[in-house]
Amino acid sequence: MGNIGGFFNNVLSEMRKVSWPKRKELTRYTIVVLSTCIFMALFFAAVDAGISELIRWFLAL
Repeated sequence: MGNIGGFFNNVLSEMRKVSWPKRKELTRYTIVVLSTCIFMALFFAAVDAGISELIRWFLAL
């Protein structure tokens, strides 16, 4: 059980060393992640629609 206490002490020690982003950086990173997710969702939706239409066209022949 002594090792568990030492583990949590080490965790707290390492967490104090972490460099957390400032509010402006965090906002910028959030915008980048959300815009990337939206772009990828739209891209894959368009690819999926294109492939579906292609399959429907082939099946109609």
